[in-house]
Amino acid sequence: MAIPVLLDCDPGHDDALAITLALARPELEVLGITTVAGNASLDNTTRNALRVLALLGRPDVPVAAGAATPLVRELETAPQVHGVSGLDGADLPEPRSAARPEGAVEFLRATLAAAPAPVTLIPTGPLTNVALLLRTYPAIAQRIAAISLMGGSMGAGNWTAAAEFNIWVDPEAARIVFRSGLPLTMHGLDVTHKALMGLPEADRLEALGTRVGRVFADLLRFFTRFHVERYGTDQTPIHDAVAVAHVALPGIVTTVPYHVDVAIDSDITRGRTVVDNRGQPGMTPNVDVALDIDRAAFADLVVEAVGRYR
Repeated sequence: MAIPVLLDCDPGHDDALAITLALARPELEVLGITTVAGNASLDNTTRNALRVLALLGRPDVPVAAGAATPLVRELETAPQVHGVSGLDGADLPEPRSAARPEGAVEFLRATLAAAPAPVTLIPTGPLTNVALLLRTYPAIAQRIAAISLMGGSMGAGNWTAAAEFNIWVDPEAARIVFRSGLPLTMHGLDVTHKALMGLPEADRLEALGTRVGRVFADLLRFFTRFHVERYGTDQTPIHDAVAVAHVALPGIVTTVPYHVDVAIDSDITRGRTVVDNRGQPGMTPNVDVALDIDRAAFADLVVEAVGRYR
């Protein structure tokens, strides 16, 4: 049986590929998508999710808009990375469906409660929606099989010296999720910076000869230009799709269990995922931390997923 999953995202170029990969894989059954402010405003991330579904011919997939701001902080988005819209660089179609009226938290609660088996959550943006769900409906946690998230880092961050962007945007929400006691896999920069694609993969997507292939080739080229300008490399981490790949094909990612918590009290370390890799007394592992990935297999997986759509 396919694994039932719910995606929670802030599209975002790599979120768009994560959505495509999740819908393409026969191992997964996507029950719906919720959106959160992060890479762009909530209006834009919701519109982007609906546009990606229109591109893929899947307007039937329900979308619910979630939190427009972090739990306690001002929202900061990433237009320098993803453009003002959050998904600049390609000609995507207009939405063919609308977001559901009840909002993300109520949609998540109802979907989890109605599912015949516990559901895996795949958050690839700030963890605000998931934290609100757990705080508002704590009993619903028993309907969550696991959480496979993109965020965090054992080492340096990518938004500050200490923190990865998704965790930095809403560290209070991240702390709630990391302390929830649920089975959790963290796909942080340690692994996503190995999940690289670039101009050769953009050419492969273009060579598919389909509209979807051309759109994702353009998106990848746009995303690659940022990494060339900012980091001097034309190899682009496709962060968010890693969290999906791990659920669909568990062997593609290597994980190690560690105790992880989130720093919230200092501006200098805000959003740092503090990983105890020395086994300190009392630090029982609570997170499977992803550390390595089969890069070639991952790139093939993403290209194949895009190739399933015309």
